[in-house]
Amino acid sequence: MKEFMLDKPSYQKLLRNYQQLNQLTLLDLFAQDNNRALKYTLKVNDMYLDFSKNNITDETVDHLVNLAHESNLIEHIQNMFNGCKINNTESRAVLHTALRTIDNLGDKRQITVDGKDVIPDIQHVLHKMHKFSSKVHTGEHLGHTGKMITDIVNLGIGGSDLGPVLVCQALKPYCKNNLNIHFVSSVDGYQILDILSELNPETTLFIVASKTFTTEETITNAHTARTWFLNNTNNNTEAIKLHFVAASTNTKAVTEFGINAADNMFQFWDFVGGRYSLWSAIGLSIILYIGFDNFKELLAGARAMDEHFLNTHELQHNMPVMLALLGIWYINFYNYSTQVISPYNTRLTRFPAYIQQLEMESNGKSVDKSGKPVSYKTCPVIWGDSGINGQHAYYQLLHQGTSIYPMDIILALSDKYSDKLHNQILQANAIAQAEAFMVGKTHAQAKAELIANGMNDTQADFLAKHKVFAGNRPSNMLILPEISPYYLGNLIALYEHKTFVQGVIWNINSFDQWGVELGKQLARTVLADIKSGKASKHDESTVQIINLCS
Repeated sequence: MKEFMLDKPSYQKLLRNYQQLNQLTLLDLFAQDNNRALKYTLKVNDMYLDFSKNNITDETVDHLVNLAHESNLIEHIQNMFNGCKINNTESRAVLHTALRTIDNLGDKRQITVDGKDVIPDIQHVLHKMHKFSSKVHTGEHLGHTGKMITDIVNLGIGGSDLGPVLVCQALKPYCKNNLNIHFVSSVDGYQILDILSELNPETTLFIVASKTFTTEETITNAHTARTWFLNNTNNNTEAIKLHFVAASTNTKAVTEFGINAADNMFQFWDFVGGRYSLWSAIGLSIILYIGFDNFKELLAGARAMDEHFLNTHELQHNMPVMLALLGIWYINFYNYSTQVISPYNTRLTRFPAYIQQLEMESNGKSVDKSGKPVSYKTCPVIWGDSGINGQHAYYQLLHQGTSIYPMDIILALSDKYSDKLHNQILQANAIAQAEAFMVGKTHAQAKAELIANGMNDTQADFLAKHKVFAGNRPSNMLILPEISPYYLGNLIALYEHKTFVQGVIWNINSFDQWGVELGKQLARTVLADIKSGKASKHDESTVQIINLCS
């Protein structure tokens, strides 16, 4: 029996199409179709995607869209939004989209999980976060000595860290009350001790972000922060209630820690995976940093992309779907193994790291939903950095290396927090790089340039060999009007849905992450061995390293 994706009629047609297109370059494709640049663009909520610099034709797009239909993509999308338990290994619904249901938009829909409408609970927690953040901003909630809160420290890891870090960095110009924000994710003691050394316990608020309140790294850091706080407040355990809050579901553990669970514990649910949780109580650090109104704009932007994704059934016009299908094209037909995310705005520097977790933890799977091994590739390696920095680092590899790396170049048209000249230089570099990746430079062109600059024929012939750019490197250009809360919400939701679409086509569960478990299990045994100074049963290499650490 053939496998899920390989059994689709469109898969075989795409294989044949690939064999034809593999003989052509991007320049060939542009020469054959004068309307290409206009035809292969999409615009959603003023966000613009140019995917014309990809190795595709109308036939490719048709077959990719048909592959999505043959995978029952529209039905899968509707099932997710309706609260069906599409996370089949954990028997859970997947409803991060429900977190974007904003009451002032007049949305009256119900989403039922296990017979209960989840929207009222979501609205309750959102209101609770609004109320708490307002108290901090207005000075109604003060530190134990009556001083205003000046510093927020988020203690979390994975999705409890990466999302808030991304949003707070990207939206720093929207900071409320000149608050300072700090993030602690590593159990490396240096990180938290370095941050604590700069803080005043009278004016610091800690957020312990852990659904179970048992995540080892987060709880270790939380107890380190608690000890530091008590050491600097004459062991004032009552003051903990004013300086520690929790995003969690474990009322007992939160209360035992000293946090006022009734007022200062903010709940979220099993239908929200960690890497999709910035819209939930995990976003409390975001609300405190940029204010509730800006957080609502973030939700509204994501919600607008949700509506587009859910309701655009002509899939060739559905932006998340097309972004996903282009990835499928390169991963499963061109056999490319990585995807570069290259934002040309410093405020989006953490976006590649966020997408790494989103895609690689979601789709880094080797068995399908039924547990059967798959023989086709699934998620590529996601990597990247700020585009300007990349140009002076790894772009050399992208232009002249032996492999091809498809990339998404992300750019904002305007930035009122920068200036016109800087923006123009930034835009020029992003546009030029996309062009250079596509057109390249031949030996003849390089040699002619060298001769025109006064070099003799022999020298020019030699040096030109080192100046050849193969070109034909595919890229998407994704352009935001600006980096505002609304458009950042648009952007993040776009990639969330792209990730989901690829999981559907590969027939894998994008919403579990069993791959993180084994190392954690083994770490508990290794830690006990290090503490005891005696290694238990391991391989010889592991025993040797444990002995070095003991």
